[in-house]
Amino acid sequence: MSTKQKILFIFTSADKDVLGQPTGWYLPEAAHPYYVLAPHYDIDFAAPAGPNPPIDQYSVETFKDDESVKFLNDDVVKEKLAKAFKLTDLKAEDYAAVFYPGGHGPVIDLPTDAASIKLSSDFFRAGKPTAAVCHGPAVFVNVLDSNNLPIFKNRTVAGFSNAEEEQAGKTKNVPWLLEDKILEKGGTYVKAKELWAVSAPSHRSSVDEFLRKFSQMQEKVAVDGNLITGQNPASAKGVGVAILRQLQGTA
Repeated sequence: MSTKQKILFIFTSADKDVLGQPTGWYLPEAAHPYYVLAPHYDIDFAAPAGPNPPIDQYSVETFKDDESVKFLNDDVVKEKLAKAFKLTDLKAEDYAAVFYPGGHGPVIDLPTDAASIKLSSDFFRAGKPTAAVCHGPAVFVNVLDSNNLPIFKNRTVAGFSNAEEEQAGKTKNVPWLLEDKILEKGGTYVKAKELWAVSAPSHRSSVDEFLRKFSQMQEKVAVDGNLITGQNPASAKGVGVAILRQLQGTA
């Protein structure tokens, strides 16, 4: 039996967005942090509905980097997904940190999921790394700190920007825009200086091409105490590194 500390990855169970289009969790946003953390910690997967949380197929088609491909074909990962725990069966005290991958799915179900809200609150109030990337920070919009204030209030937070949502053509696929919600909850929203490494495209076909070129996305990771957030898929590995540094006392 392993004696490693454990980290909890929480996935969405939503497979449709507000327009009824397919959605789920985003492949590189789970894969990149996983391979940063898995050599050092045991990782459990969980979702509101438990096993087989739905993946966003667009992310599978788009991201062909080595770690994303490895994650899809990793037998250990496949078993973790197939046997993902239900959130209602878990306690924060059994884990050293929590991490939420993004995708549009997390905006649909997790912000109002009582078990997710309780777990996130328990992790944060215990001073444990409480992390999310891209749309993942949406899961914290109803989470309160030990002063019963929004977890975002007076804290620096990154997350998928309004500009990125507009460029992706997805502003109508979510109930609200994450950047707006972070500001509404009193957070200090931060993002990369540039949306892309080169000039932004002007039409949808170009947007798709940009999304296929992972290296052109701009990374932004915000660490405010034990709240760790990242802006977009390019920030996922950095969020994993930030979690690792906090757990190992090197932050």
